[in-house]
Amino acid sequence: MAKKRSAKRAKQIAAPRACSTGVCDPQRTQGLRAPAPKGNHALVTLEGPGVFLGAAVTKQGGTNDLTFVILDIDGRNVTNLSYAAATNAGLTQQNPYGLVLLHSTALKTVTIGFPAPLRFERKLVLRVTVNEPNVVQILGNVIHGAA
Repeated sequence: MAKKRSAKRAKQIAAPRACSTGVCDPQRTQGLRAPAPKGNHALVTLEGPGVFLGAAVTKQGGTNDLTFVILDIDGRNVTNLSYAAATNAGLTQQNPYGLVLLHSTALKTVTIGFPAPLRFERKLVLRVTVNEPNVVQILGNVIHGAA
């Protein structure tokens, strides 16, 4: 009887992974723009297929928080929100919408994360549009996995 169980267990271990209960090959991809003059800046561009798990975009400096964080997946806009709009909308604590603004005296960070992973087939782009002077740097991180 023990031999049958061992053979069955070996077959389960050798089976190809489907990753249906988790995300295969998770990793972080980072992009930095320092300094960050006015204009559009792509921080992270990923070719698909893949799975988006979360992102954070940290801004240092600036005068009016009119820097926009933009996430596009397969050519569709998922997020387009300025730091000022996040503050005005009260997105300063965890919420079901998936966007949160956190800040210290020197830094402001917009985090993006949804209850379920978002799959992308062709391309994921995390970018910013800077509409304010004196932005010292912007750092973007995307956590993603294989599809």
